[in-house]
Amino acid sequence: MSKVKKRDMLSSGEIAAFCTQIALILKSGIPTAEGVGIMCEGASNPAGKKILEHIYKEMEMGVPMHQAIASTNQFPDYMLSMVEIGEASGKLDDVMESLTAYYEREESISRTVRSAVLYPTIMIVMMVAVIIVLVVQVMPIFNDVFAGLGAQMTGFSLAVMNFGAILGQYSLIIVGVIAVAAIALWICLSTAKGKKALERFRANFFLTRSLYSKIASGRFASAMALMLSSGMDTDESLGMVYKLVSTPVVREKIKKVQDNIAGGMSFSDALMSVAMFNDIYARMINVAFKTGSIDDIMEKIAIRYEEETNAQINNIISIVEPSLVAVLSVIVGIILLSVMLPLMGIMAAIG
Repeated sequence: MSKVKKRDMLSSGEIAAFCTQIALILKSGIPTAEGVGIMCEGASNPAGKKILEHIYKEMEMGVPMHQAIASTNQFPDYMLSMVEIGEASGKLDDVMESLTAYYEREESISRTVRSAVLYPTIMIVMMVAVIIVLVVQVMPIFNDVFAGLGAQMTGFSLAVMNFGAILGQYSLIIVGVIAVAAIALWICLSTAKGKKALERFRANFFLTRSLYSKIASGRFASAMALMLSSGMDTDESLGMVYKLVSTPVVREKIKKVQDNIAGGMSFSDALMSVAMFNDIYARMINVAFKTGSIDDIMEKIAIRYEEETNAQINNIISIVEPSLVAVLSVIVGIILLSVMLPLMGIMAAIG
Protein backbone atom coordinates (compact mmCIF):
# COMPACT_ATOMS: atom_id res chain seq x y z
CA MET A 1 0.00 0.00 0.00
CA SER A 2 1.55 3.29 -1.10
CA LYS A 3 1.51 6.48 0.91
CA VAL A 4 1.41 10.10 -0.08
CA LYS A 5 3.71 12.74 1.28
CA LYS A 6 3.00 13.72 4.89
CA ARG A 7 1.14 17.05 5.21
CA ASP A 8 -1.01 18.81 7.77
CA MET A 9 -4.30 17.13 8.58
CA LEU A 10 -7.42 18.21 6.73
CA SER A 11 -9.60 20.73 8.52
CA SER A 12 -12.83 19.71 10.24
CA GLY A 13 -14.81 21.39 7.46
CA GLU A 14 -12.97 19.47 4.74
CA ILE A 15 -13.44 16.16 6.57
CA ALA A 16 -17.15 16.91 7.05
CA ALA A 17 -17.54 17.58 3.32
CA PHE A 18 -15.77 14.31 2.48
CA CYS A 19 -17.94 12.30 4.90
CA THR A 20 -21.12 13.94 3.56
CA GLN A 21 -20.33 12.91 -0.01
CA ILE A 22 -19.39 9.36 0.99
CA ALA A 23 -22.62 9.02 3.00
CA LEU A 24 -24.67 10.19 -0.01
CA ILE A 25 -22.85 7.74 -2.27
CA LEU A 26 -23.51 4.84 0.09
CA LYS A 27 -27.18 5.81 0.55
CA SER A 28 -27.68 5.94 -3.23
CA GLY A 29 -26.32 2.41 -3.69
CA ILE A 30 -23.26 3.38 -5.74
CA PRO A 31 -20.19 1.20 -4.98
CA THR A 32 -17.81 3.13 -2.74
CA ALA A 33 -14.81 2.92 -5.07
CA GLU A 34 -16.90 4.11 -8.01
CA GLY A 35 -18.30 6.93 -5.90
CA VAL A 36 -14.81 8.09 -4.92
CA GLY A 37 -13.95 8.09 -8.62
CA ILE A 38 -16.96 10.33 -9.31
CA MET A 39 -15.88 12.64 -6.48
CA CYS A 40 -12.41 12.74 -7.99
CA GLU A 41 -13.74 13.77 -11.40
CA GLY A 42 -15.76 16.59 -9.87
CA ALA A 43 -13.01 17.90 -7.58
CA SER A 44 -11.84 21.43 -8.41
CA ASN A 45 -9.19 21.81 -5.71
CA PRO A 46 -5.84 20.32 -6.89
CA ALA A 47 -4.80 19.14 -3.41
CA GLY A 48 -8.20 17.57 -2.75
CA LYS A 49 -8.22 15.94 -6.19
CA LYS A 50 -4.83 14.39 -5.49
CA ILE A 51 -6.06 12.88 -2.22
CA LEU A 52 -9.19 11.47 -3.87
CA GLU A 53 -7.15 10.03 -6.75
CA HIS A 54 -4.92 8.25 -4.25
CA ILE A 55 -7.90 6.81 -2.34
CA TYR A 56 -9.55 5.70 -5.59
CA LYS A 57 -6.42 3.92 -6.83
CA GLU A 58 -6.00 2.12 -3.51
CA MET A 59 -9.63 0.97 -3.42
CA GLU A 60 -9.48 -0.18 -7.05
CA MET A 61 -6.66 -2.49 -5.94
CA GLY A 62 -8.97 -4.03 -3.32
CA VAL A 63 -7.70 -2.10 -0.29
CA PRO A 64 -10.42 -1.50 2.37
CA MET A 65 -11.63 2.07 2.57
CA HIS A 66 -10.20 2.81 6.02
CA GLN A 67 -6.75 1.65 4.89
CA ALA A 68 -7.00 3.65 1.66
CA ILE A 69 -7.91 6.77 3.64
CA ALA A 70 -5.17 6.10 6.19
CA SER A 71 -2.54 5.88 3.43
CA THR A 72 -3.14 9.55 2.55
CA ASN A 73 -1.88 10.74 5.96
CA GLN A 74 -4.54 13.46 5.85
CA PHE A 75 -7.22 12.10 8.16
CA PRO A 76 -7.19 11.82 12.00
CA ASP A 77 -6.82 8.43 13.68
CA TYR A 78 -10.25 8.52 15.34
CA MET A 79 -11.97 8.98 11.98
CA LEU A 80 -10.03 6.02 10.58
CA SER A 81 -11.08 3.92 13.56
CA MET A 82 -14.73 4.84 13.06
CA VAL A 83 -14.60 4.06 9.33
CA GLU A 84 -13.07 0.67 10.13
CA ILE A 85 -15.86 0.00 12.64
CA GLY A 86 -18.45 1.06 10.06
CA GLU A 87 -17.02 -1.29 7.44
CA ALA A 88 -16.86 -4.19 9.90
CA SER A 89 -20.43 -3.66 11.14
CA GLY A 90 -21.97 -2.92 7.74
CA LYS A 91 -23.11 0.51 8.96
CA LEU A 92 -20.60 2.66 7.10
CA ASP A 93 -23.34 4.96 5.76
CA ASP A 94 -24.64 5.65 9.28
CA VAL A 95 -21.09 6.14 10.58
CA MET A 96 -20.34 8.61 7.79
CA GLU A 97 -23.47 10.60 8.61
CA SER A 98 -22.48 10.65 12.28
CA LEU A 99 -18.95 11.75 11.36
CA THR A 100 -20.42 14.52 9.21
CA ALA A 101 -22.46 15.85 12.13
CA TYR A 102 -19.47 15.60 14.47
CA TYR A 103 -17.02 17.42 12.21
CA GLU A 104 -19.56 20.07 11.21
CA ARG A 105 -20.02 20.78 14.92
CA GLU A 106 -16.25 20.90 15.44
CA GLU A 107 -15.86 23.32 12.52
CA SER A 108 -18.68 25.52 13.81
CA ILE A 109 -17.11 25.77 17.27
CA SER A 110 -13.64 26.41 15.86
CA ARG A 111 -14.96 29.09 13.50
CA THR A 112 -16.83 30.82 16.32
CA VAL A 113 -13.79 30.78 18.59
CA ARG A 114 -11.53 32.10 15.80
CA SER A 115 -13.89 34.99 15.07
CA ALA A 116 -14.10 35.79 18.78
CA VAL A 117 -10.32 35.93 19.09
CA LEU A 118 -9.65 37.69 15.77
CA TYR A 119 -11.64 40.89 16.37
CA PRO A 120 -10.12 41.79 19.76
CA THR A 121 -6.67 40.99 18.39
CA ILE A 122 -7.16 43.38 15.45
CA MET A 123 -8.52 46.05 17.80
CA ILE A 124 -5.55 45.72 20.15
CA VAL A 125 -3.07 45.92 17.26
CA MET A 126 -4.80 49.03 15.93
CA MET A 127 -4.84 50.55 19.40
CA VAL A 128 -1.13 49.99 19.87
CA ALA A 129 -0.39 51.36 16.37
CA VAL A 130 -2.38 54.56 16.99
CA ILE A 131 -0.69 55.14 20.35
CA ILE A 132 2.77 54.54 18.87
CA VAL A 133 2.10 57.04 16.07
CA LEU A 134 0.95 59.58 18.63
CA VAL A 135 3.96 59.29 20.93
CA VAL A 136 6.58 58.87 18.17
CA GLN A 137 5.33 61.24 15.45
CA VAL A 138 2.75 63.65 16.86
CA MET A 139 4.28 64.50 20.24
CA PRO A 140 7.57 65.85 18.79
CA ILE A 141 5.51 68.22 16.61
CA PHE A 142 3.80 69.62 19.68
CA ASN A 143 7.20 69.90 21.34
CA ASP A 144 8.37 72.08 18.43
CA VAL A 145 5.26 74.22 18.82
CA PHE A 146 5.99 74.67 22.53
CA ALA A 147 9.62 75.57 21.74
CA GLY A 148 8.46 78.15 19.18
CA LEU A 149 6.33 79.76 21.86
CA GLY A 150 9.24 79.86 24.29
CA ALA A 151 7.89 77.10 26.57
CA GLN A 152 8.66 73.50 27.34
CA MET A 153 6.61 70.38 27.90
CA THR A 154 6.36 69.27 31.51
CA GLY A 155 4.93 66.45 33.57
CA PHE A 156 2.97 63.70 31.84
CA SER A 157 3.30 65.14 28.33
CA LEU A 158 7.11 65.31 28.67
CA ALA A 159 7.21 61.72 29.93
CA VAL A 160 5.10 60.56 26.98
CA MET A 161 7.34 62.40 24.50
CA ASN A 162 10.51 60.91 26.06
CA PHE A 163 8.92 57.47 25.90
CA GLY A 164 8.16 58.04 22.20
CA ALA A 165 11.76 59.12 21.59
CA ILE A 166 13.00 55.89 23.16
CA LEU A 167 10.58 53.86 21.04
CA GLY A 168 11.76 55.60 17.88
CA GLN A 169 15.43 55.18 18.73
CA TYR A 170 15.21 51.49 19.57
CA SER A 171 12.28 50.56 17.30
CA LEU A 172 14.21 47.94 15.31
CA ILE A 173 15.47 46.25 18.46
CA ILE A 174 12.00 46.27 20.03
CA VAL A 175 10.41 44.84 16.87
CA GLY A 176 13.12 42.16 16.73
CA VAL A 177 12.58 41.15 20.36
CA ILE A 178 8.80 40.96 19.85
CA ALA A 179 9.27 38.88 16.68
CA VAL A 180 11.65 36.46 18.43
CA ALA A 181 9.28 36.15 21.38
CA ALA A 182 6.34 35.49 19.05
CA ILE A 183 8.26 32.83 17.11
CA ALA A 184 9.42 31.18 20.36
CA LEU A 185 5.83 31.15 21.65
CA TRP A 186 4.56 29.70 18.36
CA ILE A 187 7.20 26.94 18.44
CA CYS A 188 6.41 26.20 22.08
CA LEU A 189 2.68 25.93 21.40
CA SER A 190 3.38 23.63 18.45
CA THR A 191 4.81 20.98 20.80
CA ALA A 192 2.71 18.49 22.74
CA LYS A 193 3.75 19.98 26.08
CA GLY A 194 3.05 23.50 24.87
CA LYS A 195 -0.43 22.54 23.67
CA LYS A 196 -1.21 20.87 26.99
CA ALA A 197 0.01 23.94 28.87
CA LEU A 198 -2.21 26.18 26.72
CA GLU A 199 -5.20 23.86 27.24
CA ARG A 200 -4.71 23.96 31.01
CA PHE A 201 -4.37 27.75 30.95
CA ARG A 202 -7.64 28.10 29.04
CA ALA A 203 -9.37 25.67 31.38
CA ASN A 204 -8.24 27.49 34.54
CA PHE A 205 -8.08 31.16 33.48
CA PHE A 206 -11.02 32.97 35.12
CA LEU A 207 -12.09 34.75 31.89
CA THR A 208 -12.21 31.58 29.78
CA ARG A 209 -12.97 28.89 32.35
CA SER A 210 -16.75 28.82 31.87
CA LEU A 211 -16.60 29.00 28.06
CA TYR A 212 -13.87 26.40 27.81
CA SER A 213 -15.82 24.04 30.08
CA LYS A 214 -18.87 24.25 27.80
CA ILE A 215 -16.78 23.66 24.67
CA ALA A 216 -15.07 20.63 26.25
CA SER A 217 -18.36 19.14 27.51
CA GLY A 218 -20.02 19.69 24.13
CA ARG A 219 -17.19 17.94 22.30
CA PHE A 220 -17.36 15.02 24.72
CA ALA A 221 -21.12 14.71 24.18
CA SER A 222 -20.68 14.92 20.40
CA ALA A 223 -17.98 12.23 20.40
CA MET A 224 -20.04 9.95 22.67
CA ALA A 225 -23.08 10.37 20.40
CA LEU A 226 -20.91 9.37 17.45
CA MET A 227 -19.58 6.24 19.18
CA LEU A 228 -22.90 5.13 20.69
CA SER A 229 -24.79 5.59 17.42
CA SER A 230 -22.22 3.28 15.79
CA GLY A 231 -23.31 0.40 18.02
CA MET A 232 -20.68 0.58 20.76
CA ASP A 233 -21.57 0.21 24.43
CA THR A 234 -20.67 2.89 26.97
CA ASP A 235 -17.38 1.26 28.03
CA GLU A 236 -16.13 0.95 24.45
CA SER A 237 -17.33 4.48 23.64
CA LEU A 238 -15.50 5.95 26.63
CA GLY A 239 -12.33 4.15 25.57
CA MET A 240 -12.59 5.50 22.02
CA VAL A 241 -13.44 9.03 23.16
CA TYR A 242 -10.45 8.97 25.52
CA LYS A 243 -8.22 8.36 22.49
CA LEU A 244 -10.13 10.90 20.42
CA VAL A 245 -10.03 13.98 22.65
CA SER A 246 -6.82 15.92 23.21
CA THR A 247 -7.99 18.11 26.08
CA PRO A 248 -6.10 17.06 29.26
CA VAL A 249 -8.94 18.09 31.60
CA VAL A 250 -11.52 16.04 29.70
CA ARG A 251 -9.16 13.06 29.46
CA GLU A 252 -8.73 13.12 33.23
CA LYS A 253 -12.50 13.21 33.72
CA ILE A 254 -13.03 10.32 31.29
CA LYS A 255 -10.45 8.26 33.19
CA LYS A 256 -12.27 8.96 36.47
CA VAL A 257 -15.60 8.01 34.86
CA GLN A 258 -14.11 4.70 33.69
CA ASP A 259 -12.72 4.03 37.17
CA ASN A 260 -16.06 4.85 38.82
CA ILE A 261 -17.98 2.60 36.43
CA ALA A 262 -15.48 -0.20 37.12
CA GLY A 263 -16.18 0.35 40.83
CA GLY A 264 -19.90 -0.31 40.32
CA MET A 265 -21.23 3.22 39.68
CA SER A 266 -23.79 3.78 36.94
CA PHE A 267 -22.81 5.68 33.79
CA SER A 268 -24.93 8.74 34.60
CA ASP A 269 -23.76 8.86 38.23
CA ALA A 270 -20.14 8.54 37.08
CA LEU A 271 -20.61 11.51 34.73
CA MET A 272 -22.22 13.52 37.52
CA SER A 273 -19.41 12.68 39.94
CA VAL A 274 -16.80 14.37 37.73
CA ALA A 275 -19.09 17.29 36.75
CA MET A 276 -18.84 16.45 33.04
CA PHE A 277 -22.33 17.93 32.55
CA ASN A 278 -24.63 20.02 34.71
CA ASP A 279 -27.25 18.27 36.86
CA ILE A 280 -30.08 18.63 34.35
CA TYR A 281 -28.13 17.03 31.51
CA ALA A 282 -26.87 14.29 33.84
CA ARG A 283 -30.44 13.43 34.84
CA MET A 284 -31.48 13.40 31.18
CA ILE A 285 -28.68 10.91 30.50
CA ASN A 286 -29.83 8.79 33.44
CA VAL A 287 -33.34 8.51 31.99
CA ALA A 288 -32.04 7.97 28.44
CA PHE A 289 -29.68 5.23 29.63
CA LYS A 290 -32.64 3.32 31.09
CA THR A 291 -34.79 3.78 27.97
CA GLY A 292 -32.02 2.94 25.49
CA SER A 293 -31.96 6.34 23.78
CA ILE A 294 -28.68 7.62 25.16
CA ASP A 295 -27.13 8.29 21.75
CA ASP A 296 -30.02 10.60 20.82
CA ILE A 297 -29.76 12.46 24.13
CA MET A 298 -25.99 12.85 23.73
CA GLU A 299 -26.56 14.34 20.27
CA LYS A 300 -29.12 16.80 21.65
CA ILE A 301 -26.82 17.75 24.54
CA ALA A 302 -23.97 18.35 22.09
CA ILE A 303 -26.20 20.63 19.99
CA ARG A 304 -27.36 22.47 23.10
CA TYR A 305 -23.79 23.05 24.28
CA GLU A 306 -22.88 24.37 20.82
CA GLU A 307 -25.76 26.86 21.01
CA GLU A 308 -24.73 27.94 24.51
CA THR A 309 -21.10 28.31 23.40
CA ASN A 310 -22.07 30.49 20.43
CA ALA A 311 -24.32 32.63 22.62
CA GLN A 312 -21.61 33.12 25.25
CA ILE A 313 -18.98 34.00 22.65
CA ASN A 314 -21.35 36.55 21.06
CA ASN A 315 -21.96 38.06 24.49
CA ILE A 316 -18.21 38.32 25.09
CA ILE A 317 -17.71 40.03 21.72
CA SER A 318 -20.56 42.47 22.46
CA ILE A 319 -18.77 43.45 25.70
CA VAL A 320 -15.20 43.47 24.39
CA GLU A 321 -15.91 45.58 21.28
CA PRO A 322 -17.16 48.76 23.02
CA SER A 323 -14.70 48.25 25.88
CA LEU A 324 -11.70 48.29 23.55
CA VAL A 325 -13.05 51.34 21.70
CA ALA A 326 -13.57 53.12 25.04
CA VAL A 327 -10.07 52.26 26.27
CA LEU A 328 -8.52 53.47 23.00
CA SER A 329 -10.50 56.72 23.15
CA VAL A 330 -9.49 57.36 26.77
CA ILE A 331 -5.79 56.73 26.14
CA VAL A 332 -5.68 58.90 23.02
CA GLY A 333 -7.70 61.60 24.78
CA ILE A 334 -5.38 61.66 27.79
CA ILE A 335 -2.30 61.96 25.58
CA LEU A 336 -3.77 64.80 23.52
CA LEU A 337 -5.21 66.66 26.52
CA SER A 338 -1.84 66.49 28.28
CA VAL A 339 -0.50 68.63 25.43
CA MET A 340 -3.51 70.68 24.38
CA LEU A 341 -4.42 72.05 27.82
CA PRO A 342 -0.96 73.54 28.53
CA LEU A 343 -0.84 74.82 24.94
CA MET A 344 -4.22 76.52 25.33
CA GLY A 345 -3.00 78.07 28.57
CA ILE A 346 0.09 79.50 26.82
CA MET A 347 -2.00 80.83 23.92
CA ALA A 348 -4.41 82.46 26.35
CA ALA A 349 -1.52 84.10 28.22
CA ILE A 350 -0.05 85.44 24.97
CA GLY A 351 -3.45 86.72 23.87
